Amino acid sequence: MFRKLIVVSAFSFVVASVACGDSNKSPASPSGVPNASTTTTDANADGSNLKVNGPEPVSPANNSTTADDFTATLRVNAAVPKYTSGVQFSYRFQLLNGSTVVREFTTAGLSWSLRELAVNTTYGWRCRAELDQNFGPWSATWTFRTPEQPEGYNRPGELYDPLYNGKTIGRVNNVYNFIPGKGIQLPTWLSYVEYRLPQTVRSGELSMIVSNVTEGTPGEKTKIMAMREGLSDITTNDRRMTVEKRGNSGVVAWRFITHFDQVDTIGPPPNGERKIVNFDDGFEYLWSANFRGNRFELSIFERRSNADAWRQVYRFGKNYEGALYDPSPHYAYAGGPAGRAGPQSGTVPGIIVRQVWLSNRPRPAFANK
Repeated sequence: MFRKLIVVSAFSFVVASVACGDSNKSPASPSGVPNASTTTTDANADGSNLKVNGPEPVSPANNSTTADDFTATLRVNAAVPKYTSGVQFSYRFQLLNGSTVVREFTTAGLSWSLRELAVNTTYGWRCRAELDQNFGPWSATWTFRTPEQPEGYNRPGELYDPLYNGKTIGRVNNVYNFIPGKGIQLPTWLSYVEYRLPQTVRSGELSMIVSNVTEGTPGEKTKIMAMREGLSDITTNDRRMTVEKRGNSGVVAWRFITHFDQVDTIGPPPNGERKIVNFDDGFEYLWSANFRGNRFELSIFERRSNADAWRQVYRFGKNYEGALYDPSPHYAYAGGPAGRAGPQSGTVPGIIVRQVWLSNRPRPAFANK
């Protein structure tokens, strides 16, 4: 009876046979061969065929709760070959919900960063080393839990205001109504929610879910959302962003002004850059204004209910030159203040707003409910 040890060199395979009576139960690699094989033709009891210890989980700690940004970075210590050294493995991570694999990822590194985790959910995770078509045993399975849906916050670099819970972290101007489970209704041109940011968000995304959007609302340059520097007239403010649904039609227009440049939609429909969107008051709309990488882009998505997937109905953007967006102090709005053009340049009357998000991070899944 013989035990086989396969030795790999840069040019050839050398097969050495060792008698079963050898007193060394775990023989070392032969002298002068730096990269002994880590594989076996016979599967181990767990199905693995790589002669290596399972990676050791490091973080997040077993049974821990993650931060309220609903991200996690899975980390392990390197797997250790049993009979050699210097082998470069890849690592397969799996994210589990119960026994179901919900995501997996293979990397040459020892970590995997996760985003958009579900709210109030216990996840398991594990990792194994792989080499070519061979794989080692899984690590121990550790678990972590995500927190409950966060309350609103306005912290340096990030703003989140759910609004469907009957309260706001912003300041409301003029009359308003909270509609349970739906958000805040802004009935008039002069109704808006104002947020003063503790720190300028120089690049990122301002987005919110808006319902009760109809084509027939009165007003000329009425706003869905806006930003500006300080409290000077928004019509002449030199760090402003305005996103508008114009007049009693579905014309979408926008303007974005940085320190050195201005980009906006030029010209009315049908041939200009301002486009008509056929809004339906039975749908809700996700308006997302992205300003990053020297480009401003507005996207609009619609859906009938939470059970439906978002469908894109508008997307248009332009590149801008010069420095990042730099208002100081930085104000953001659901709806928007009227400027010198008069009350009809304020908020689109009657809209219902919830899930306001402003951050350099992408909009998280929990903000889309």
